[in-house]
Amino acid sequence: MILDLRNLSGFCDYFIICSGESQRQVRAIYEEVLESCKKEKIEIHHKEEDNESQWLLIDFFEVVLHIFLEEKRKFYNIEHLWREAKKVRLPKNLL
Repeated sequence: MILDLRNLSGFCDYFIICSGESQRQVRAIYEEVLESCKKEKIEIHHKEEDNESQWLLIDFFEVVLHIFLEEKRKFYNIEHLWREAKKVRLPKNLL
């Protein structure tokens, strides 16, 4: 899910929120994004991880990527906290 925070937040423009079904899958998503950024020379402002791979975060300045274990995503429910944000729909050719 992509949330447009431009009219709601001063620290970033978008949240990208995704989840994995296992801690291993969450970690794999995180590591693949980091590796792709390195290859493409995309600057990362900050990253956060926990030892249990339940909520990992990569901050790209204007965009913050949240990678959750599914149960943690439901628990923290960022989509509800930022319910005033507009949901961004990607064109089908990008999915």
